[in-house]
Amino acid sequence: MTASGTLTAPDVAIVRRPRRLRGVWLLGALGVLGLLMVASVMVGSREVGLDDIVAALGGSVDGFDEAAVAKRIPRTVLAVIAGAALGMSGAVMQGVTRNPLADPGILGVNLGASLAVVIGLAYFGLSSATSFIWVAIAGAAVAALFVYTVGSLGRGGATPLKLALAGAATSAALASFVTAVVLPRNDIAGGVRSWQIGGVGGASFDSTLQVLPFLLVGFAICFLSARGLNSLALGDDLAAGLGERVAIARGAASLGAVVLCGATTAVTGPIAFVGLVVPHACRLLIGVDHRWLLPFSAVLGAALLTGADIVGRIAARPGEVDVGIITALIGAPFFIYIVRRQKVRAL
Repeated sequence: MTASGTLTAPDVAIVRRPRRLRGVWLLGALGVLGLLMVASVMVGSREVGLDDIVAALGGSVDGFDEAAVAKRIPRTVLAVIAGAALGMSGAVMQGVTRNPLADPGILGVNLGASLAVVIGLAYFGLSSATSFIWVAIAGAAVAALFVYTVGSLGRGGATPLKLALAGAATSAALASFVTAVVLPRNDIAGGVRSWQIGGVGGASFDSTLQVLPFLLVGFAICFLSARGLNSLALGDDLAAGLGERVAIARGAASLGAVVLCGATTAVTGPIAFVGLVVPHACRLLIGVDHRWLLPFSAVLGAALLTGADIVGRIAARPGEVDVGIITALIGAPFFIYIVRRQKVRAL
């Protein structure tokens, strides 16, 4: 909006929902997330009460229930921050590429991070969590750059269809490379296979604290890129005409998304569909303004992953189903329903 009170072109393009309504939706999503966090601590192979949660928060782990709560709290925290990171990175990737099918899984970013971690583990003896995170971010960046370069070849540049095809082909190739690296190494095969499914079951406060600085940097970069993403939604030519530095805006936003994807994958393994489904659902509720879409995608992504983790624990008691499987089962049919709606056929 200009000083005279008139709307600029980017503002006209994003006015879709009243601000008060969007605020109500955001508060409602935060409330749902809070309830899911409480349920995540209470529900499992053995249900516990609120008094056990209070006792565990106070430092008491004498009883079995208090000990169970003490293990579930870091798991819940990791599910929240990982879901927030995946939800926001998906929204950013869809905004950068203007591709409704953009997602860390479909574009091969998660598998790029996975391959880098597996190579580091198999051939370079990586052992510390911090080294895994750096390697995963580097792998995610290389995969994202490769897919965008391949998708940009030929007439028309990086169209949504070419990016989706390049991402699908790259994902298939990277998955084969991961298998090729792991098969000869029986000493790491079991752990890698479990990690490749994607889950938050082995969470601890130590691992969460090690990945948190990387995620905070990624969140900050993405938030600062919100207005640039609004301009990119108008098309590169119009965005440049309005004074936006298109290459810098796209590069900065992509960097934030890659950091979020890589760091999350290093800790949880590749988890699919969160970054694909969540931004579409958010657009139906609050519109396309990235200044609202990004925080809402983070909250809804956290709620989706936390809820999926709860479902995985309930579905196979006394065992559990990894959250990566649950998000795939939830996300695939929900995404088909979303893309069939007129409102989200294009960004």
